[in-house]
Amino acid sequence: MRPAKLKVGLVQQAVADNDKATNWNKSAKQIAKLAAEGCECILLQELHSTLYFCQQEDTNAFDLAEPIPGPATDFFGELAEKHNIVLVTSLFEKRGSGLYHNTAVVFDRSKEIAGKYRKMHIPDDPGFYEKFYFTPGDMGFTPIETSVGKLGVLVCWDQWYPEAARLMAMAGADLLFYPTAIGWDLTDTEEERTRQHGAWETIQRSHAVANSVPVIVANRTGFEASPVEGDPGIQFWGQSFVAGPQGEILAKADAEGETTLTVELDMERTEQVKRIWPYFRDRRIDAYDELTKRWRD
Repeated sequence: MRPAKLKVGLVQQAVADNDKATNWNKSAKQIAKLAAEGCECILLQELHSTLYFCQQEDTNAFDLAEPIPGPATDFFGELAEKHNIVLVTSLFEKRGSGLYHNTAVVFDRSKEIAGKYRKMHIPDDPGFYEKFYFTPGDMGFTPIETSVGKLGVLVCWDQWYPEAARLMAMAGADLLFYPTAIGWDLTDTEEERTRQHGAWETIQRSHAVANSVPVIVANRTGFEASPVEGDPGIQFWGQSFVAGPQGEILAKADAEGETTLTVELDMERTEQVKRIWPYFRDRRIDAYDELTKRWRD
């Protein structure tokens, strides 16, 4: 049964190298801190085990992937059980030889995997060459059942698509979670960087508004140099946040610095918002058939 009050937490972290054990233990300390503060549900950022390796296309980077279940799920499952929490993690999954996914894995107060979600929308842009590494998800948009409610877990590039958030909400998601790794191209102007960050925050707050659900976003922070000569690297913009069901910012991290956020969500208020703003009642499902087309030619 969904609790009336739910304390959620997130970890905003910098990554210095590909030493998984070091990065996992760093996350573990923050998870323990949030659990001690009473958080029952905790979100980690996208691909938190390693550097963001998608700045270039390198077949050696596939060595960073691992099976699910595997060492990472063993480690984080132990933490979920130890702290009696729901934990949302993000891993580079090796599904088979030559087949890899960007996968979120959820634990529900247990070592056992409660569910997973494979990233559906895969970008391919300078510095973000994800199509080289990740096969698009094939599990659809299905919330994961946990002891704190149905979690609509999406990953990074998914955050720009209202269809993904809507389908999760239509399947009963009580909250939306976005582990992400996004930052600035240092060749852009300050004005462009401000516009990009504003768009990123606005689109995710709009998912909260349109679906009347809280949204929890964990983004990485810090600078990660590019292995490509002449490329300036990525300054991840942090600014993780939690928004309420009307898009209101309940907590927000700074752009720089590792930190955690803790928010107590009033889930009864979320129910009241849905009653006052009945978007699902008034949807014109008889007129939306062309949304499944690529373009209305």
